[in-house]
Amino acid sequence: MKLIKKVTGIDISKDSITVCFGTQDDALVKKYSKSYTFSNDVKGFKKLINLVNNIDVFRSEDKNIPIWFVVEATGVYYENLAYFLSENKYSVSVILPNKMKNFFKTLDNKSKTDSLDSAGIAQFGIEKTLKQWEAPSALYKELKELTRELVSTTEMKSQLKNKLHAKEYSHDANTQTVNRIKKQIAFFEKQIKLIKEQIKELVKSDKDLDDRVKNITTAQGIGFITAVTVISETNGFCMIENQRQLTSYAGYEPRQNDSGTFKGKTPISKKGNKYIRAAVYLPALSAARWNEPLKRVYKRLCISKNNKKVALVAVARKLLILIYTLWKKNQVFDVNYKHGYKTIAST
Repeated sequence: MKLIKKVTGIDISKDSITVCFGTQDDALVKKYSKSYTFSNDVKGFKKLINLVNNIDVFRSEDKNIPIWFVVEATGVYYENLAYFLSENKYSVSVILPNKMKNFFKTLDNKSKTDSLDSAGIAQFGIEKTLKQWEAPSALYKELKELTRELVSTTEMKSQLKNKLHAKEYSHDANTQTVNRIKKQIAFFEKQIKLIKEQIKELVKSDKDLDDRVKNITTAQGIGFITAVTVISETNGFCMIENQRQLTSYAGYEPRQNDSGTFKGKTPISKKGNKYIRAAVYLPALSAARWNEPLKRVYKRLCISKNNKKVALVAVARKLLILIYTLWKKNQVFDVNYKHGYKTIAST
């Protein structure tokens, strides 16, 4: 029999990657290897490639068949591997979490381990038509780096402000220590200003991106940085085909907690891009006050759920969907356009 497809299924965590190799021949017979684990860094990636080039399951006489590397878009942990494989001219397919989750439901797995997950991903790659992952353009890549730098710099500034507050209200605080903290805060404030200016210049350098961001920010509660962060983190929504995929990628998918007659709470999974969630959470506070459709959603959920945090998360999720909708339609926000806004404002 002749092989017609080779797939490396990869389950990724913060520190490690677990892989399973799968093949399919022209008689549609599928075979899978045992699992292997490597470190989630360049050293581990090189060991993976070395194994791929020598493992028996990928027979030498079938070298002309491309090897697909299939990974799940779990937060940011897959990015280094995806870039490494793409830069070395390998075929990479990055699958959104909701697609993989739905596929796993069809498998007869009663347990969940890294080995089983990698085998499931390999099986997905064998059975499905795969789409080549495209690395972000230089513009989106730089914008993502800058928005993430802005997040970390803002967090450091906040930590220093909290430290300053504690010092100023403590007994007989050291004056020189207080002054140094103030200087550090001033330094980070300057850095934040420079980063924001650089982001604005980059956006202005691309007319289509600039126009789309301006359209998105016409919606109350969505600021410039929020819009740019979501766009850059999704690479201009290039992998996103619908709203469910977007909310799953961001980690806003409900996590079921039911067993028999027990009905637990259903919080969001948080297994997604934390930068997107952070970008829309605080703006949701503003949207809940000033964006009329979302304000109605917030008030209704505060009453029905009796939980302001749950209501705010729901608003943040809908705010994310609104950004996606305005991007796709490439138009300004119209609060009176009820038909087009139905999917955003309804629960």
